[in-house]
Amino acid sequence: MIGALVLAGCGDSDSGSDSSAAGAELSVGAAYIPQPVSDSMAAGFLTITNKGDAEDELTSVTSEAGDVTVHETVDGTMKEVDRLPIPAHGQLVFRSGGNHLMFEKLKQQLKQGQTVSVELHFAHSGPVTVKLPVKAATYQPATGHSGH
Repeated sequence: MIGALVLAGCGDSDSGSDSSAAGAELSVGAAYIPQPVSDSMAAGFLTITNKGDAEDELTSVTSEAGDVTVHETVDGTMKEVDRLPIPAHGQLVFRSGGNHLMFEKLKQQLKQGQTVSVELHFAHSGPVTVKLPVKAATYQPATGHSGH
């Protein structure tokens, strides 16, 4: 299992104000990449949970593995977006057929058993580094979302 990374109200340390009491409290879990069939592209999935009292936004994702963009899927159409909201006391879920990370220009083909490190950047919280294990192409997470 993947341990959750917790980020409790980190902001600019030189701002001088204590905004952490009412800020976002972000954690990341259920992160993985299905083994891609392409040697240059892959998709990544994870869940960002916000237990804080303030909304935040995912603004970008970076990785040494290649270029990473954030995509949302609306009515079956995928499009790149600049940011996605993470509601207070809510979640931003990346899953197959929905929101996802798109890896392009991969420096090497990803194989099952490897791990890819990404850094998530937010509008208000400090960056969070997450390791995404490469799973079998047919991997289906047991996240409790089967009730759809």
